[in-house]
Amino acid sequence: MADQQYEDAYHAWRLSLRTLMLDAPRLARWQERRFQFAHQVGELLTMPFGGSPATTGPALYGVFLAGVGLGYVGQTLEADRRLRDLPVGESHHLANTAPPEVWDRVVVVRWTDLLATIPETEQTAATELGYGVCGLVLEHRLQLEFSPPLNSRRRHRSGEWRPRDHGQSRSRGAVNAHALPELWRKARATWQHLAASPPPAGGTPILTTAAGRAVFPTAALDRRLTE
Repeated sequence: MADQQYEDAYHAWRLSLRTLMLDAPRLARWQERRFQFAHQVGELLTMPFGGSPATTGPALYGVFLAGVGLGYVGQTLEADRRLRDLPVGESHHLANTAPPEVWDRVVVVRWTDLLATIPETEQTAATELGYGVCGLVLEHRLQLEFSPPLNSRRRHRSGEWRPRDHGQSRSRGAVNAHALPELWRKARATWQHLAASPPPAGGTPILTTAAGRAVFPTAALDRRLTE
């Protein structure tokens, strides 16, 4: 997008927000509408669906944006809490930059469901590392492979953004990155399947597998707007 087009789009965004919050009743309506949708996305990410259980415990997750692809990767030990907060943004910065109304897809992998499928020696290694470090290992390897832009810069107190080199990281995830090769292979395969599969027919906003799900927030929003 040319610089002037970018500036025009930014100006139009500001004008739209002023219209949506023109007075107290409209502000309340805006607040309600945004929270209702964010709540719906959080429900889709965590609720039982069909034969898929509720998303709880450890999980990897990633948010895909139109034109960008994978924009952000994260991991958590408390998926129910973290994924419900993800679109609301009360303790997670993502929604402040890229609101859920523009999320094309969210991929969630319940990697602990894959532990029974890897060699016993690696299961033992995972137990010794602890689930917290295992999640960081998988998160680091996804960030290293795909370089999602919202993970690839860090804020500085000067007000600037500075590049983050995942290859030079000395985090716990990076230090232990090669400790779980089979778990990584299985988690990556699940991730790729959920990231590449088309949305289900009929406007259903959830696609499930044995160890995860993909949620399609824009499809859910478009469906609401046409009902």
